[in-house]
Amino acid sequence: MDFLKKNYGWILVAMLAVLPMFIILNMVNIDFANGLSITLVEGASGEGRTTLELLYHISGEFAIRWMTAVLTLTPFFILFGISNLFVRQAMGIATAVWSFLHFIIFIWGEGFLETFTQVNYIAGFVAVLILIPLFFTSNRKLMKRLKSKWKKLQSLAYVAIILSLLHVAILEKTWIVYAVIVGIGFVIRMPLIKEKVIAFRKNRRTATA
Repeated sequence: MDFLKKNYGWILVAMLAVLPMFIILNMVNIDFANGLSITLVEGASGEGRTTLELLYHISGEFAIRWMTAVLTLTPFFILFGISNLFVRQAMGIATAVWSFLHFIIFIWGEGFLETFTQVNYIAGFVAVLILIPLFFTSNRKLMKRLKSKWKKLQSLAYVAIILSLLHVAILEKTWIVYAVIVGIGFVIRMPLIKEKVIAFRKNRRTATA
């Protein structure tokens, strides 16, 4: 029970991140009879898309959703005073895993060299490269060892989300939703607004105490 109390946020994020994986697993056949063989289940999408197209969509959508969610944590703290560094860590890992999966599916379907044929592909590729060091430093041991440097390194996530939004914007219109959420978060982070919000929250808490 002690473990659950300390890590309930981390566990909840992990569960939310893993559950959609079962949708993807239902779209592929994995065969170990003659080594490892992975093939797509034809007609698995049932939405007028090929199975591969749906795999692109699902993996990419969850990657940018988790990335956007991570960047809302600081505004959430400013507004409500609630923060959990290890939940941020878990959400960062979820972002990286879904981004890596999206990229792997792309390479599997199109080939690595296709990455450099379009601006949106290059933007997505650079975003994935940025996430690699963030992923490998998202553990409690390195968080404690790097201290303030860890936060500076994690700030690269802002570059990754901008590149990801560019990647999605060229492909479809849903980027606007994520851009608005991220934009509001940046406004709340502005020093003048941040200070006023925190002061208002503290004064309100004092008045109701």
